[in-house]
Amino acid sequence: MDIPLWIWLTTIGAMVAVLAVDLAIVDHPWSKKSGPREFGMKQAAWWAVFYIGIAVAFGLGVWYFGGTAVAGEYFAGFLTEKSLSVDNLFVFYLIMTAFAVPKRYQHEVLLVGIVIALVMRGAFIAVGAQMINAFSEVFYAFGALLIYTAVKIVRDHIKGTDDEKDFSDSFAVRTVRRFWPVTEEYHGARLTVVQHGRRYVTPMLMVIVAIGVTDLMFAVDSIPAIFGLTQDPYLVFTANAFALLGLRQLYFLLAGLMDRLAYISWGLAAVMVFIGVKMVLHALHENHVPVPEIGIGLSLGVIIGVMTVTVVASLLRFRGGGRADESSGGSGESGESGELASDAPAE
Repeated sequence: MDIPLWIWLTTIGAMVAVLAVDLAIVDHPWSKKSGPREFGMKQAAWWAVFYIGIAVAFGLGVWYFGGTAVAGEYFAGFLTEKSLSVDNLFVFYLIMTAFAVPKRYQHEVLLVGIVIALVMRGAFIAVGAQMINAFSEVFYAFGALLIYTAVKIVRDHIKGTDDEKDFSDSFAVRTVRRFWPVTEEYHGARLTVVQHGRRYVTPMLMVIVAIGVTDLMFAVDSIPAIFGLTQDPYLVFTANAFALLGLRQLYFLLAGLMDRLAYISWGLAAVMVFIGVKMVLHALHENHVPVPEIGIGLSLGVIIGVMTVTVVASLLRFRGGGRADESSGGSGESGESGELASDAPAE
């Protein structure tokens, strides 16, 4: 689509306004004495529905002004990015657990993470669009990257590598510690404090550094994935933005389901392989090789089908495992899920 500059500016301005309203309503209602309050499940549910409603309404607008094919590209991109964000949330949980972030400050950390992700993905989208316009062979590289990422996701899932990573001792975190002293305790949401006449950074800054690096890694994976579904920079940006906007509410809403989604990595890997193959076929077609191309309708159906089967299979497995755990004294995965659920108390 040929999108005028004023529509770009209006869209970005509207998203900034939504974030500002979110910040004012969600983060403001506390007293100066008691500090920020913990994020509740009911509050998270309402905000999650609100953000999904905005994304769907925008998609309907795309359908009205751009047609069925363009709307299909947007919804396929949005669903893909939303699915990938679940994996992103799991890593966020591991980071905040490694740094022992107090529950009342977790939604602030997530907000910073979302802003960083939006900026990084915006830059990646601009670069990716220029690369695609310059030469179609970039689809080979993007496709190979997605297939490699899918294999790595499955391999790490089988080996349990994600659970073994120490996010509090990453290269970026060690670099910060090398140049600045770090306090042992949190000082509210402050990033730095002065103690004994010297400037210290707080663990909150270390958390943000770790999440920023994680956002960079996820941007490398997610941007090629959505370019495999649509090459329109406006659709790529809006699908990414709407998938990210409700991320922190989704974090608290899914807190009790993190461990139950046992097959989510397999589903994401399958979607990435599918999109990777689609990109390679598209590149071959652009180079006049007589191969079939995968349409957006089939892409949308595969993404919805794979993620639906993944979630249903995961919940069925947990349901069977949960009963077995209860009969053996409540140990195992269900215990971990209960601990996760306690991070998001009901209001």
